[in-house]
This record gives sequence, structure tokens and C-alpha cells, in this order.
Amino acid sequence: MQPVPAEFERDTAGTEAEWLARLPGACHGHALELGPSSARVGVDAGWLRLHWRVLPPRRIALLSMPRMAVAFRFDGVDAAGRERFMRRFDLQMQRGGG
Repeated sequence: MQPVPAEFERDTAGTEAEWLARLPGACHGHALELGPSSARVGVDAGWLRLHWRVLPPRRIALLSMPRMAVAFRFDGVDAAGRERFMRRFDLQMQRGGG
């Protein structure tokens, strides 16, 4: 896994409702506080602050895929803590296909 920076942004697939449904499981028992288009997650002795906004759907021919931009900001979490948290977070947020 690449080192996890203290701040980064991702373009994610899915709707806000889907994101909110998966978020508690992805935080795997860490304290989670939801706000409008935002969340705060207790990680070790610090916090992960999440902010998201809905983006225009990605269109490929007649296919339209919803997406969001999600900003991640770790405060007071060292590199090892960021990597440990994001490894599990990313596994939980993956969408299945088939």
C-alpha cells in the first residue's frame, strides 16, 4: 500500500445514500459523527474529517454513473495509523461487481 497522506481527495462512484449506508461499516467501530455532507471519525488519538459533494454523473454512451468527490483530512493521526485505518476503510467501501 502507498503511504497515506494526511490530506487527499477521491472521486468515488455511487450516490450519497449508498456512501452513507456503507460509511458506518467502513469506520469499523471508530467513533463516527455525521454532519451535513461531512463526517468526523475518531482514529487513534486524532480524527479523520470527511467532506463530500455530489458531482455530475459520469456518462459513457447511454450509461450514467453517479459519483461524488470526497475530501479526507487526518488530524493528529500518524502515518501508521492512517495506513491501518484506510486499509480497512477501502476494503469496506469497495463495490462488488460481477
